[in-house]
Formats: sequence, structure tokens, C-alpha cells
Amino acid sequence: MTDPRPAATAEAVAAASAGSYARIVAALIRVTGDWTLAEDSAQEALALALERWPRDGVPASPGGWLMTVARNRATDVLRRASVERRKLQELAELADPAPAGREQVVDDRLRLIFTCCHPALSLEARVALTLRTVCGVPTADIARVFLVSESAMTRRLTRAKAKIADARIPYRVPSGQELAERLPGVLAVLYLLFTRGYDAGGEPAFADEAIRLARLLDRLPPDEPEVSALLALFLFQHSRREARRDADGRLLPLDRQDRRRWDRAAIAEGLEVLGRVRGDGPYALQARIAAHHATAPDAEATDWPAIARWYDRLARLHPSPVIALNRAVAHGYAHGPRAGLALIEQACAGGALDDYPLALAARAGLVARLGDRGHAAALFRRAAARTAVEPERRALLDRADELLA
Repeated sequence: MTDPRPAATAEAVAAASAGSYARIVAALIRVTGDWTLAEDSAQEALALALERWPRDGVPASPGGWLMTVARNRATDVLRRASVERRKLQELAELADPAPAGREQVVDDRLRLIFTCCHPALSLEARVALTLRTVCGVPTADIARVFLVSESAMTRRLTRAKAKIADARIPYRVPSGQELAERLPGVLAVLYLLFTRGYDAGGEPAFADEAIRLARLLDRLPPDEPEVSALLALFLFQHSRREARRDADGRLLPLDRQDRRRWDRAAIAEGLEVLGRVRGDGPYALQARIAAHHATAPDAEATDWPAIARWYDRLARLHPSPVIALNRAVAHGYAHGPRAGLALIEQACAGGALDDYPLALAARAGLVARLGDRGHAAALFRRAAARTAVEPERRALLDRADELLA
């Protein structure tokens, strides 16, 4: 009979890593100021756990065990380098925190987020570094999402950390005006991280991490309305995750989802968070749109006129081709398909949406509502031909087949 302990131990190490890796790295960076030492020490602790836990059993406090091993490894390295006694004393005091010490954990993670998301780094580097260091996602998984080799992603991460060191980017949470200036860049990283997890071909765990990090940022004083709005938006979107596919794994559009499968607790939390938001920033407007969808009892009851009005405001505040496209769809439902098609033509006029499959799909949906099923089916097929995401391609072809059935 196969011994189940190694598999169970590997699961325990993975769970401990998910809960502790970022905390350990963040704490070690704070004390040592050495990013590479912090990550190497955390990695060595995980490797030692895989070696010892099958033999000795999973410790009562896995996170505390990992922290102790990582701390001891970092201490040995620094002692050999004759580092000052004060730093060694601070390292000796690192341990798995009691509940009363959780604020330090939050502070460390927030410092790590703002360091990884510094504007001196490219947006792609910020996202990758956040995934690796803050979320503890394996480099191989990040490489797969970015469509590069693991070695190429390792080099990118190394260059990003070197730039942080060379530019002497401070390891801290900014305050005052600097916080106001830096926060939009951090939120943009979280938005992209969530999108990478929520898209049809995405990695769901990335969306979970984006929500977790948004909750951390939501604790920043003073209250930042766009942080709360982004968290609410994530919760509304994520509430539909289990209902987005049918029994065969095929994507379902919003109007065909079984709303009984939506996560009502997430929707309730989203409404509570959104209730604290004042003002009409871009994330606040998107969250209010998502709230209308999340609270509609069925597709027919959706308040499309209100959604169209919110999109009007969003398009004025934060104009972009994709927002213009979504606005057109909302007006198509609120005021009729011809109105929507006219706005789609305007959105596509500049050429920015020429290769965007969802622009064709949006036009196809409105054309189908006008009764031209053949033309709509052809548009859905053209949209399918332009997407590289297989679940999305299959869903578009299904729509075309239904129209011709």
C-alpha cells in the first residue's frame, strides 16, 4: 500500500507556504534590508520542511516553524558577514506572531506591496514581482501566464529586484501626498492581477490574491475610497466565479448564469464595502455598475438605464476604447440595439478595437437582437477566430451555432 504521508506532507508545506511565505520574506527584508537573502532563507525553510516533516510530522505551528528556520538561516549568513549586533538581535526576535502582533504582519506586507509596485518598475515587472514575492506564486506559474520560459521570468524578476536595490527604493508605505500619488499605480497592479485570474483562461488563484491584497490596502489610514471601491468591484465580479461555466465546463454569459450559484456572502460584503465609498472615481463607478448586475434577481430585471448612466460618467472621467465599448452595450440594452450599434461604431472608429474579439461579439449580440441571425452568427465566428483563449473561442462558436440552429 502506498504511504499517504509524503503527499499529505507536501500539501501541508504548500498550505504553510501560501499562508507564511510572504510574511516571512517581508519580515526578513524589513530587518536585513537584503531581498535575495530573505527569499533564499524562506525557500530553504520550505525545502527543509519537505525533507523533515514526512519523518518528524507536521509541527503544531507550521508557519512558526518556517519562520524560525528562515530566521536562523538568515542569522547564520549575516553572522558570517560580521553584521552589526543590533540587526542580529532584531532577527532573533522574529517569530510566528501571536494574534496581538498581527499589525506588524500587515505593516510588513504593505511595505512589500508598495516596494514591488514602485513606479520605477514596468507594469509587467510590478505584477510579476507582486505575484512572486507578495503572493508566493511559483516562478514557473508566473512564466506560464506571461507566456515566457521559467528561466526568462527568473531573469526578469532578478532584474526587477536589482533595480530596487540600485535605485535605493525605500522599503516602506508612503504617507501623505506621496501615498496619494503612489496608490493609483498599486491599484492598477491589483486590477491587472485580478483580471489575470478572472479572465476565461486565467489562473483563479491570482484573483483570490488580488482580493486578499485589496483587503490589506483597505486598512490603510485614512480611508481611501478607491481602495474600497476596487475591493467591492473584485467581490462582485468574483461572486460569479462558480456560475460562469456549465456542467461541461463551457463559459456562460451573464444572462445565462444560474444566479442561485452566485456567492451571496461575497455580494453582501461588496455592498457593505461599497456603502463606505464616497465620490465617483473610476473604480467606484465600475463597482456601482457591478453592483447593479450582482443584485438583479434575473437578467430581465437588470437596471440597464442606470448602468448606461454610470457608463456615461465613467467614459467622461476615464475614456478608453474598452469603456466606450461597454458603454455602447449598456445603451444597447437600455435604449435598443440600434442605439448600441451606433455607439459601437463610434468606439471602433479610431481603430483601437480592430483586433479586439469582444468588440465583434458585442456587435454580434446587438445584431442578433435586431433579428439578423445570419449576420450575427458570422460576426460571432469572426470574433472566435480572433481569440487565442480556447474557452472564450468555444463560447463564441456556440453562440454562432445557436443562431443558425
